[in-house]
Amino acid sequence: MIRLTPGMSLVVASHNPGKVREIRDLVAPHGLKTLGAAELGLPEPDETGTTFAENAILKAEAAARASGLPALSDDSGLVIDALGGAPGIYSARWAGPDKDFRIAFARIEEELKKSDSPDRRAHFVCALALAAPGEKTEVFEGRVFGSLTFPPRGDKGFGYDPIFLPEAHRFTFGEMNPDAKHAISHRARAFAKFVRAAIAPGTEQ
Repeated sequence: MIRLTPGMSLVVASHNPGKVREIRDLVAPHGLKTLGAAELGLPEPDETGTTFAENAILKAEAAARASGLPALSDDSGLVIDALGGAPGIYSARWAGPDKDFRIAFARIEEELKKSDSPDRRAHFVCALALAAPGEKTEVFEGRVFGSLTFPPRGDKGFGYDPIFLPEAHRFTFGEMNPDAKHAISHRARAFAKFVRAAIAPGTEQ
């Protein structure tokens, strides 16, 4: 089992600035030194998996091999009930090559109209994979349920946050401040499992 202690370096195996920022914020209290994949010049591996977990493993293991350091990756996305689970693992691709999520918002709204379903339920999934040279890769998954809202609301967060309204809340992820989002997000829930399994107790600073 991989165990992380204060002062150790941890590669955040993502080239998505929003994800790197959120993971850094979550890791910060545990005294780990985080390095983004882009900072290290690591290539982005092809995401050929068929699940969030498989893609997270691919990214974490590639970063660990290339850097020789423990690496934590995130594969996450939006799952929409009325669209049969789409966009799912293709969430980033729906935003196009320039990752313009306004394109994705418009596509989702159009697809929902075509579906002729009033169902607006959706959930976010996050799979975190922790890999290290010579160790077995571990995966931690979190989910948060809610519904979709249009037009998009808020300019905080990233990705699909402005159209996602978590259950029992009045504000979208795009309207919430980072602390409020971290308290309930799919990434925070996966991260809590990661902390329990991989970070030594009593390392909060």
